[in-house]
Amino acid sequence: MIYVDADACPVKAEIEAVATRHRTMAYMVSNGGLRPSPNPFVEMVFVADGPDVADMWIADRARAGDVVVTNDIPLAAKCVEAGARVLRPDGEPLDRANVGNALATRDLMTDLRAADPFRQGGGKPFSKADRSRFSNALETAMRAAQKEKPHGR
Repeated sequence: MIYVDADACPVKAEIEAVATRHRTMAYMVSNGGLRPSPNPFVEMVFVADGPDVADMWIADRARAGDVVVTNDIPLAAKCVEAGARVLRPDGEPLDRANVGNALATRDLMTDLRAADPFRQGGGKPFSKADRSRFSNALETAMRAAQKEKPHGR
């Protein structure tokens, strides 16, 4: 299965295409505001408003053999711990080897922004190259996850 932290995810169309190709369910988890998809391999999951409600829904379900797409580092860390494969929307994989560093960097940047309110930095815009890199990474992750999937699921 593919679980997507969908509220601000820029690669929903790419996820839908890969889910269809692999005949795998993709759960687009959101607090609302997303258009339903007619694709039978895509299910929109609308959770209650509140901090981290969508993240908790995903973290409670993600296991080995699943792929999670998120930019949320704490959610990624929980999913990695549960055995799921995690990708950021730019195609960067997060795993046991790098999620700790990503979490530490996130915390450091939060502290720096709190200390200097003018340090907000918007980052670089999402590009076609990012989209392509993500599609390739998701395809690779799906193939690897299918080999890890526990029997009976």
